[in-house]
Amino acid sequence: MNPRGKNVAPNQDFTLEVAFTNDEIKTFDMMPYLEIGIFQQLKDYNKFRFVIPFLGSIQWYGGQDLCPDTLYLESI
Repeated sequence: MNPRGKNVAPNQDFTLEVAFTNDEIKTFDMMPYLEIGIFQQLKDYNKFRFVIPFLGSIQWYGGQDLCPDTLYLESI
């Protein structure tokens, strides 16, 4: 099982700094996702910045979330 997210901070360039349970801190680029379905709502930075850790991954108040494995594996 991959490490799970435990903390997240949004950046102005629509990337996320994610701290994982193995103490790694990685960057996840949300730009490719902002053209897909419900994620399009997050093009507004005022909505994007309200991201929280949720059950080992992340979630926004609009209900958008990512799979914990995707979050870890696609982060650099």
